[in-house]
Amino acid sequence: MASGKDGFTALRFSTSDLPEGERLSFWSDFFANQFVHCDVEVADDEPFHAEAEVLIWPGLQALWSKETAMRYSRSAKQAADGNDSLVLLIRQTGLSVISQRGHDVTLGIGDSVAFLGAEPASASVSNIECLALVAPRAALIPMVGDVESKTMRRIAGDCEALRLLKGYAGLLRGGPSLAIPEVQQLAVTHIYDLIAVVLGATQEGTQVAAGRGIRAARLRAIKADVLQHIGSSDLTIAAVARRQSLSPRYVHMLLEAEGLTFSQFVLDQRLTRAYRMLKEPRLHLMTISTIAFAAGFGDLSYFNRTFRRRFGATPSELRHGFCRGSHSGV
Repeated sequence: MASGKDGFTALRFSTSDLPEGERLSFWSDFFANQFVHCDVEVADDEPFHAEAEVLIWPGLQALWSKETAMRYSRSAKQAADGNDSLVLLIRQTGLSVISQRGHDVTLGIGDSVAFLGAEPASASVSNIECLALVAPRAALIPMVGDVESKTMRRIAGDCEALRLLKGYAGLLRGGPSLAIPEVQQLAVTHIYDLIAVVLGATQEGTQVAAGRGIRAARLRAIKADVLQHIGSSDLTIAAVARRQSLSPRYVHMLLEAEGLTFSQFVLDQRLTRAYRMLKEPRLHLMTISTIAFAAGFGDLSYFNRTFRRRFGATPSELRHGFCRGSHSGV
């Protein structure tokens, strides 16, 4: 477990290092009963394994889990613990059926469903990987209205808002800056926006989210797309816009709001990639031209010129200095 300032906490649970006979009791007594506040049952004849990563900010919990076949149940007594949160469960792999208020929802891969923490519920899962986002119901009411009416409905995985939410939630796992209170608050607000739109926000709520959480998630998706294709020589704004189902003008607008142009952002990311490759000892036999092309540059002289302008040294000078033992920063 790692705890940060201002209420940020990171928890990791796994049965991997436990003897097989102790795994279920650990998961049931420590994780399910104490953390999730529910009971868990498994088939006696099946091997048991479970692991979870939980990140907690004021007003938001994100839980990524990977589990073999089991059934969770939250009784009326357990549901009376004062937890009035909404849980949005997103299935990534495996099988899952969620039950609450007499309704059963079977999730396909990528699908999602919302249910209430204040009411009895059960979930049957099998070899599943999933993401659960837990937010106070009160935080969603201003944007959604009647939250309860939006629960226990299957939300298809091809929903654009759900796709953006899954991508934006990925930021929560690896960003040390999310321990900063101001960044926390912004990220939590954006997650609220995206959950609201996934559930079905009011017209006013949709307008607010469009200029806030949706906008931030689309910008994040654009940047991730660029990084994924940074080594491609045909990385263009038109290609990124097409993959993100946006217009090139809208992509320009989102980047311009950050003080960036598309070409500037791509160049900076390519130079950064080349710099890291040149500083990587395992790649010391790779030629500079090979590194330049791997970073997406098609013109070696342009690469050398822009690299020197950015870092104050040519690629060969940087590598030579590193090989002599220099570890100076950028």
